[in-house]
Amino acid sequence: MTLAAYETLGFFGRDPWWLVLIKAVFVFAFLVGTVLIAIVWERKVVAWMQLRIGPNRHGPWGMLQSLADGVKLALKEDLVVTGADKVVYVLAPIVAAIPAFMAFAVIPFGPAGNEVSIFGTRTPMQLTDLPIALLYILAVASVGIYGIVLAGWSSGSTYPLLGGLRSSAQMISYEIAMGLSFAAVFIYSGSMSTSEIVASQQPTWFAVLLPVSFIVYIIAMVGETNRAPFDLPEAEGELVGGFNTEYSSLKFAMFMLAEYVNMVTVSAVASTLFLGGWRAPYPISTFWEGANHGWWPMLWITLKIQLLLFFFIWLRGTLPRFRYDQFMKLGWKVLIPVSLVWLVMVATVRALRNEGYDFGQVVLYVGAPVLVVLLLFLLRDVVKAKEKTEPAAEAAEFDPMAGGYPVPPLPGQQLPPVPRRRSRAPQLQDALNGATSNSAEGS
Repeated sequence: MTLAAYETLGFFGRDPWWLVLIKAVFVFAFLVGTVLIAIVWERKVVAWMQLRIGPNRHGPWGMLQSLADGVKLALKEDLVVTGADKVVYVLAPIVAAIPAFMAFAVIPFGPAGNEVSIFGTRTPMQLTDLPIALLYILAVASVGIYGIVLAGWSSGSTYPLLGGLRSSAQMISYEIAMGLSFAAVFIYSGSMSTSEIVASQQPTWFAVLLPVSFIVYIIAMVGETNRAPFDLPEAEGELVGGFNTEYSSLKFAMFMLAEYVNMVTVSAVASTLFLGGWRAPYPISTFWEGANHGWWPMLWITLKIQLLLFFFIWLRGTLPRFRYDQFMKLGWKVLIPVSLVWLVMVATVRALRNEGYDFGQVVLYVGAPVLVVLLLFLLRDVVKAKEKTEPAAEAAEFDPMAGGYPVPPLPGQQLPPVPRRRSRAPQLQDALNGATSNSAEGS
């Protein structure tokens, strides 16, 4: 596996400078174009989900809405807060946007071999690759958080500062779970190179072989990009707009661009690690041998990225925002422990398979301890449920106006019954019946 990885990496670093420049421009154009499409698509899909029309004025079917948004932001007045640290205030959106573009440099659009020809030069469909490409992605993604934190701090305002602090805690929490999901892929593929990881997903994608890692990564990538229902740093109901409250015009547009480019990047990483990357889906690859050669692989990875972007949009239109304590509990008490246990299981299975154990023995040695642990947790839950059903001790008398102020009841205490006056409905009915009979007799 190591030799194969080095053979794959041998295709990179041989392109002339002009071809490297063309590839870099293509990556930039691909990201910007995908962002423009994603903005319109998001507004259209959310409008359909909410039974609204959505954008329909700019261009045919409103498809030029994102361009209109860009022009509008460019023409808005560029305000700078008086109490802001002006140098950091201006640099923050740049620091947030540049790493979002850099991470896409190692995403493969096709096989590592010299499959295509550009102006007569054979080249792989990837800007570059590294033996530690996924560590490069994690490192670059970590730099982007500095832009958000510095934006919140440099604005000199309370709500942006709270949004920046929330974002830093959020990124740290969910990058741990994301890194653990990457580790399972490293174990199965034997490489950290993105091109080699895609080559290892033949014939089965890692989303099937490593379902827990895939689910953890999908949740972590939503938290990493500050998207609903994990958009706590921008919670307009609590923080007005979060870290970008004091930004306007093109600086605000750069934060928006960075968010959408990050969405495209994490979707491309998910496609590369778990969904076969540039490989054609299963039914197509069985009867069409040329589906994974030439320019066709670019189509498959683009479709996978678009499907994951639709998943982002679907979440935004479906789920309400988490409370901050629920969000941090999910990251630290659910995702990280689950990822650690799953990683130990994956490493054990791979070690047993490398030692020559057959499938039945691996299931016995790995499945039996897991089953014992699950039974212990089930027994604990049964005992806890039984303790809750036992009659509680006599609770202390509850005083709803303790100290002269209304107070809520403590656990185990009950509110005293509220005295209610007798219903007057029967009396009113009798009075109406009497009035009716008197009028009848008079007539």
